[in-house]
Amino acid sequence: MVGYGLFVYLFLKFKNTQPAVPYFVIIAAGTILAQFVSVPMLSMEDTELKLALPIPHFDSPLTIVYMLGFAVMLAMIDVIEQVMSNAAIEKIDPLKRKCNSNNSLLAIWIANMGSSFFGGMTNLDGLAKSTTNRLAGAYTKFSVLIIGSVVTFFTFNTHALEYLPKFALAVIMIFSGWKMIEGLVHVTHHGPYAMILAILCGVLVFKVGIFEGLLIAMAVHGIVHYMVYVNIEKMPGSVIIKRYIDDIKRHGSDVS
Repeated sequence: MVGYGLFVYLFLKFKNTQPAVPYFVIIAAGTILAQFVSVPMLSMEDTELKLALPIPHFDSPLTIVYMLGFAVMLAMIDVIEQVMSNAAIEKIDPLKRKCNSNNSLLAIWIANMGSSFFGGMTNLDGLAKSTTNRLAGAYTKFSVLIIGSVVTFFTFNTHALEYLPKFALAVIMIFSGWKMIEGLVHVTHHGPYAMILAILCGVLVFKVGIFEGLLIAMAVHGIVHYMVYVNIEKMPGSVIIKRYIDDIKRHGSDVS
């Protein structure tokens, strides 16, 4: 709690000039404190990197069907989550730049294909990481190179993470999570319906997962609009569906 209080104080003091200061201070202070006080530390299992062809072994023909099904499902989830993350990142970017989803998907595809040769699993660039970077003042493309270098270093030197206490990482994660929740305040400008839908979406994502939660929230939103158009504006169902498709083509990810 003391560490979190110090972090928030430094963030409020330096957020307009040097927003990275609280992050460096909490990590450095936590590492030094851990040398004198016994606190829970990060622990990483050092797994040997082995290069191997990603050739599956099938126990039965049914396994092939399952594999293809999961491959298609993961591909769809990756694309949908990546595009949605890009739309959200555009809104929090202080420089108001546009995300190129094709470039993002190409990078993720290369990363996932490469990791499969080392037994890795599919992954995405995350909105939480983008929020942390923005709060810490990492705005330019060069910052991405620095972050990648740090991740690469710890990938091959996992033992170095054992010097970092868990509370220092928890402070950063709690703060980033709170700032993301705080973003719901901006939704209130769109009215009570948008706020209720955003809260419902957040609860669903927490309970059933980001992909399923988003799909359910979108389905609820579509049903509500369908009922309003049919019962209030007396629009035929085919016209409603055509209107929705036209909106997707016209506005892309920013469908209202």
